[in-house]
Amino acid sequence: MSTEIKAPVFPESVAEGTVATWHKQPGEACARDELIVDIETDKVVLEIVAPADGVIEEILKNAGDTVESGEVIGRFKAGAAGESKGSDSKDAAESKDKAESKDKAESKDQGADAASSSDAILSPAARKLADENNVEPSALKGTGKDGRISKEDVQSHIDNAKSSSDSSAAKPAAAPVAEISAGERIEKRVPMTRLRASIAKRLVNAQQSAAMLTTFNEVNMGPIMELRKQYKESFEKRHGIKLGFMSFFTKAATEALKRFPAVNASIDGNDMVYHGYQDIGVAVSTERGLVVPVLRDVDALSLADIEKKIVEYGTKAKTGKLGIDEMTGGTFTITNGGTFGSLLSTPILNPPQTAILGMHKIQPRPMAVNGQVVIQPMMYLALSYDHRMIDGKEAVQFLVAIKDMLEDPARILLDV
Repeated sequence: MSTEIKAPVFPESVAEGTVATWHKQPGEACARDELIVDIETDKVVLEIVAPADGVIEEILKNAGDTVESGEVIGRFKAGAAGESKGSDSKDAAESKDKAESKDKAESKDQGADAASSSDAILSPAARKLADENNVEPSALKGTGKDGRISKEDVQSHIDNAKSSSDSSAAKPAAAPVAEISAGERIEKRVPMTRLRASIAKRLVNAQQSAAMLTTFNEVNMGPIMELRKQYKESFEKRHGIKLGFMSFFTKAATEALKRFPAVNASIDGNDMVYHGYQDIGVAVSTERGLVVPVLRDVDALSLADIEKKIVEYGTKAKTGKLGIDEMTGGTFTITNGGTFGSLLSTPILNPPQTAILGMHKIQPRPMAVNGQVVIQPMMYLALSYDHRMIDGKEAVQFLVAIKDMLEDPARILLDV
């Protein structure tokens, strides 16, 4: 029985997607719930699995093609006996007798068998590039999931082989100095991913549409560091998670957002929307780009709950398993450039939110304390905000409130 393979139904915030990779080819056997194709949107990569045991009958949308929500991208035949994983997709379209005779001829050539076996883990784009450059699949090493070979793996192999041949060829011709080649200035052009393009569009739009301004302050991280040192072992033993800095910043931001509702608000056209809850997005950097999963109702979460949720989101982000619902919404965002060594920055707003808090590297610096110079572990804080919604006074007081709570953590508990 033949059924249609359709792109998932995208949420309203996602207009279209792109076929990223077909993991199965026409005629290739598929097991029920086995991954057959990835669809990349501007937020996440969506996986489509086989509805039953059978074969891919036809591919209507190839890798790189744009697809709309629910669009038919191929056909699947349930219950059909497919070819082995090592069979070439072209053989699947031929008659049984012709395929058998071709297999007998190919069995004489051991190299063909090896290439066929390796070819099974190449993506369509990688296979095409390998064929165009006469690259043996058996010589390639895959860096993708389950050892799959991507187009980038093939291109890297070609570039390395070219560099090696150029360097070896340059050695015997090194006598006349004037004839020595300076080497190639290699460039690599790849299309921008949907996620990267979406991030670029949102950031440019934020700078063009908002009256963005940044205010700075600094916080002595000594009290938080001492608190962590004192309770880190008992905290981890009780909750099964390490006590980090982000949970303190998230809790402090939550209390400050209650005191300054404008910072927790958003702009919708000519309306200002004040939110009676605190959903805080935590920026996470991945190989595909920056994503911002959202911690819901942070006011009701403990420090341990926040830490667990951040670890969970971080793991999902790195493996591409974050759901669209986990990244939508949010009333405020925290980004931590300090994990990469940033000492100071001006974070860009995450529309339609009106403010974003930037954390930075903890740097020991000489500070004046009671008339004495003392070395303290200091961190610069940056709050970028939309001046259309938030006045400078509110922004500064908001940042000071966070500073006060972090330098005296008891304030978070006592709400003072």
